[in-house]
Amino acid sequence: MFTLDAGDELDLVVETARKLAEVELVPRLRESEQSRAVAVELRAAWDEVGLAGLELPEASGGAGFGCLARVLVNEELAAGDAGAALALDRYGPALTTLLEVGGEPAVARLQQVLGEGAARAVFVGPGDGSIERAGDRVTISVPWIASERVDAAVLLHGDEALLLTEGLVLEPLRGAGLRAAGAARLGAVGAPIAARWSNPEGAVRALARARLYYASLLLGVMRAACEFAAAYSQEREAFGKPIGHHQALAFLLTDMRMALDAARLLVHEAAWRADRTMPCAAEAASAWAECIEASRQIGPGGVQVLGGHGFMADYPVEKHMREARALGLRLGGFDAAIEDAGRVLIASDAPLRLGVAGSL
Repeated sequence: MFTLDAGDELDLVVETARKLAEVELVPRLRESEQSRAVAVELRAAWDEVGLAGLELPEASGGAGFGCLARVLVNEELAAGDAGAALALDRYGPALTTLLEVGGEPAVARLQQVLGEGAARAVFVGPGDGSIERAGDRVTISVPWIASERVDAAVLLHGDEALLLTEGLVLEPLRGAGLRAAGAARLGAVGAPIAARWSNPEGAVRALARARLYYASLLLGVMRAACEFAAAYSQEREAFGKPIGHHQALAFLLTDMRMALDAARLLVHEAAWRADRTMPCAAEAASAWAECIEASRQIGPGGVQVLGGHGFMADYPVEKHMREARALGLRLGGFDAAIEDAGRVLIASDAPLRLGVAGSL
């Protein structure tokens, strides 16, 4: 039976993430965007609360929490600043990809490569860019990643996870959304493969968990947009009463909240299934597609509630709309998610295979 009870220990972790977002991320929101990076003090606060090793196995010095914990924490952080949340997490889906495909030895190898400090890994999944492999070398072209530093890249390619540590070239980009994380074009020509692991079932689960990672960030962005728009609608008055009391805006705010809550339920169920090693590929793909679809309503909806003010940097809803659009492009976006979900649902007895010909 699917349960929404996170448990006392996880509740405490989520509350810690919520306080970090409220106290540290939100006050520095525009500062982080302007500098395209998080402040040193913010990174110190992140390390101090212990969220850095949330999904790391206990044998690797982490907390050993699973997918649901990551989903819950990501939503809280992204409700503060999704770009900063990405900048603070030095592993991202790269960690769970190696964990699912290569197990703890693969995670240990990544830790060895990154060492201590601000070193970070990026994840490149299906739909993020192109890859050409020739023996033990690969050529990749990824138009956009949310980072301006890459010390290792983990590619999910077919049934394999590939680790690259050399030959990676970054070209900084201006970027529109998630600016606190930075933006760059990632490429490599004939880069040596430092290590690779193969696991067909693990690769499917790795893609599912990557989708849930980005879906949970999108939930946080949408929640922030809904909450700010609702609060604004009670403060701004027109024709003698708060604008939220007018039917058109009341219906819009309600539709936004319904879309958010529906998407959240799908994400939580898929994460719950992932933690119990149940089939979750179709559920994660469906949840990711639903989040993207909801964001297309909630992002512009938040701006619409504020009218012309919604496009001004004085208010955060323009940022919410930008970041929702940016997040929704990952892993091939809506179309790839729908295609994968349909493939599993129509032929549930056939395992999902990731494409390996030319495009990730």
